[in-house]
Amino acid sequence: MHHLMMLAAEGESGMLAAIKHNPTFLLFNVVTSVVVVTVVIERTAFQMTRYRVNSKEFFAQIKKLVVNGNIDRAIKLCDASDYPILQLVKSGLTQANKGADEIDAALSEKLSDLRPKVEARIPALWSLANIATLIGLVGTVFGLIGAFGAISGSNLSAAEKQALLTGGIAEAMYNTFFGLSIAVFCMITHVVIHSKAKSIVHDLETTSERLFNLLTISSKN
Repeated sequence: MHHLMMLAAEGESGMLAAIKHNPTFLLFNVVTSVVVVTVVIERTAFQMTRYRVNSKEFFAQIKKLVVNGNIDRAIKLCDASDYPILQLVKSGLTQANKGADEIDAALSEKLSDLRPKVEARIPALWSLANIATLIGLVGTVFGLIGAFGAISGSNLSAAEKQALLTGGIAEAMYNTFFGLSIAVFCMITHVVIHSKAKSIVHDLETTSERLFNLLTISSKN
């Protein structure tokens, strides 16, 4: 227990030394981390709220209505919500009485409109990971420069050199730690959110293909 308290005290003093020595790059990475968390929360909320419809069950209902010739009721079912997948299906249903080319064009246009919204800001997580790493690296270099400068400072007392050396090393280590921590968090969340986005896009494309086949077959019959 005493050992843990000593480590905590050392960590606190190191953090304070780093902040007092040069907080610039630490603050830059604090801002970067806020941006990262904002992007992750926004994308996660978007995926969980806008795409919570069970596409297979929904399409089964649409298929029953289309097979029975109830296109208008199918469109009204899509009007029940502004969820993207419902609007995708509606775009095809409104062209149901026209030819295959018109149906395909309407579905493709709507799908092209939805895909960028699903994938928006996700690639930025990789850029933010690189930015955080580079900011941490620059902060590390500045910290080491300060540490070496303390050693070579001939007009300073031993206590002053020790304080500057401690601050420089602390600045270097904490900048490295924060930069790499933010980068790792970005990479992990990117994998999770990107995988979910790919699943959503695949679901939209599959639904579009199924609806196109359903409408073209129904029109022939």
